[in-house]
Amino acid sequence: MKHLPTLLVALSLFSCKQEEKNQPTYQQAGDAAVAEGDVANLSPEAKLGQEIFDGKGNCYSCHKPDQKVIGPSIQEIANIYKAKKGNMVSFLKGNEEPIVDPEMFETMRTNLILTKTFTDEELKGVEAYMYSFGK
Repeated sequence: MKHLPTLLVALSLFSCKQEEKNQPTYQQAGDAAVAEGDVANLSPEAKLGQEIFDGKGNCYSCHKPDQKVIGPSIQEIANIYKAKKGNMVSFLKGNEEPIVDPEMFETMRTNLILTKTFTDEELKGVEAYMYSFGK
């Protein structure tokens, strides 16, 4: 019983300890992945797409360069759209059925409300940016 206050102080110190996580942010991961295709060589259209993807589009919260998180990876999307000759811009406008991971479409559907507000130039930029990850 006499060690209880000491134990409580020690416990509170350890439970309040904040660990710094050294996980890369999405932007770092995205830059590394695009670096394979050379960021400097991104077209102006793809650079606009990257800005939209990472910014107001908030696409990065579900789509990572080469790993599935909530949605399929950017690389997977680009490869499937290329192989199936799909129209990514039309899909983002809500005019096409999903061809990548259709069973997850309900999760994506709410984001189409946002992407439908993008200009054609912005959507083509997002498409160009995503295709820069394709193999």
